[in-house]
Amino acid sequence: MLRSYRRENSHLVLAQEGIPTEVIAPIDLPVWLDLYNPAPQDNRYVEQLLGISLPTREEMQEIEVSARLYQEDGAEFMTLTAASQLESDEPINTPITFALKGTTLVTVRYAEPKAFANFVVRAQRSNAVPVANGEQIMMGLIEALLDRMADALERVGTGIDQVSRQVFRKGGKGKEKASPSSDDLQAAIERIGQDGDLLTKVRESLVSINRVLTYHTSVDQDKKVTKEAKARSKVLYRDVVALTDQATFLSSKVNFLLDATLGLINLQQNQIIKIFSVAAVVFLPPTLVASIYGMNFADIPELRWGLGYPFALGMMVISAILPYLYFKRRRWL
Repeated sequence: MLRSYRRENSHLVLAQEGIPTEVIAPIDLPVWLDLYNPAPQDNRYVEQLLGISLPTREEMQEIEVSARLYQEDGAEFMTLTAASQLESDEPINTPITFALKGTTLVTVRYAEPKAFANFVVRAQRSNAVPVANGEQIMMGLIEALLDRMADALERVGTGIDQVSRQVFRKGGKGKEKASPSSDDLQAAIERIGQDGDLLTKVRESLVSINRVLTYHTSVDQDKKVTKEAKARSKVLYRDVVALTDQATFLSSKVNFLLDATLGLINLQQNQIIKIFSVAAVVFLPPTLVASIYGMNFADIPELRWGLGYPFALGMMVISAILPYLYFKRRRWL
């Protein structure tokens, strides 16, 4: 799908969806051409309109910097990895290509990050920040992506705090103070895994955005861009650095929380094993007594003793109580 946006009173307006039937004059070029899941004819139209060659989906997924950041046909091509579906249980990373040719921006994408819709809504308001060219639109889109990732990091931080309180709550009387059960710890591990996966995707996206901003700033030094554009790039770069630090901090908390949760699970398992071990030791002497008097020898004196049966039962009870009291005294129970 091809969406064309133009400027109207310095604000963004949707001009048309799909390939226009009339030929667009160079002076009437849209300020933004957004290609979402483009068909081959959509790519060909934009390439003929601007005289550029757009990267394919396979080329957009290349990890080499030279394949993501380059100049060709008088245009600047920058591909970043955007985090999408951040509010779902299965966030994804998708490549998005920005192509700047003159004052026109072309975006090629195969996902629908909410940041794009949020930016369009804001840019179409009457009180929105004026849009002068495609470069400002690209900066606005990157800013919207960063806002979405900042919101995601806030949710992750809140979720980690909740899991931490659930895992480290003290045992005691009452349901609220009870130690976490195995089901609670399993749910905590699942939540920690989801948060860790989201943080990984956000950090990957932040690294790619940092590369794009650094490359665009270095290229723009040759163009003598305005102070406003340089200042906005610096602000976005500082936002990327701050979000990267926050994501790194949250990742360390996730790793610590995961280790702590696994440690609590091991403690619970050790407690269960200890109970079985103590039970086996406690019942071992009574079993030995019963085995002795269960042997098939012809001459066992206690067999003909009237108090033999109570005597054997007493020995069993005493031999079970003594190890139990010993374990309690050593605080093994």
